[in-house]
Amino acid sequence: MTKNRRLVYIALLAAQAVVISLLERAIPFPFAFAPGAKLGLANIITCISLYTLSAKDTFMIICIRLVLSTLLGGTISTFMYSAAGAILSFLGMWLVQQLGPKRVSIIGVSVTGGILHNVGQLVIASWIAGTWSVMLYLPVLSFIGILSGIAVGIAANYLLKNVQTLRMFADAKQNQVATQK
Repeated sequence: MTKNRRLVYIALLAAQAVVISLLERAIPFPFAFAPGAKLGLANIITCISLYTLSAKDTFMIICIRLVLSTLLGGTISTFMYSAAGAILSFLGMWLVQQLGPKRVSIIGVSVTGGILHNVGQLVIASWIAGTWSVMLYLPVLSFIGILSGIAVGIAANYLLKNVQTLRMFADAKQNQVATQK
């Protein structure tokens, strides 16, 4: 893949992630029993990026999404919560993906991201509140994270298998990884 093609692909994924984040922010809370819970639909782009680009490029997409989403309608507190969740989620997803497709599917990678995103946000909330009792909300958010992670993983898997361009990038990454081993 040429450098220009890679940069255009990164820009397109980042733009899609920003648009999905803004659209999701406009949706009222879908979980009445879990205030503040979101579906995490922008993680579809993170999953696709993990399976088609390097970890460095995926992290760049996440950073671009965080900054642009905040500039287009967020606050410093939403940035802090989102950044903590997104970075912890990315690290966990990347580590779990390293186990290989024979051990963990993209759905498992996505569920890991869904749970860790909530952990990251609750750590920031605990820090701001000055008490760890905020972490008592983790079981409820973990349940939502598991359900959302399954849905996001299914969507990302469907897109990777059925969109020709994504298949091409995924195959190119698999070939690159195979030649490095």
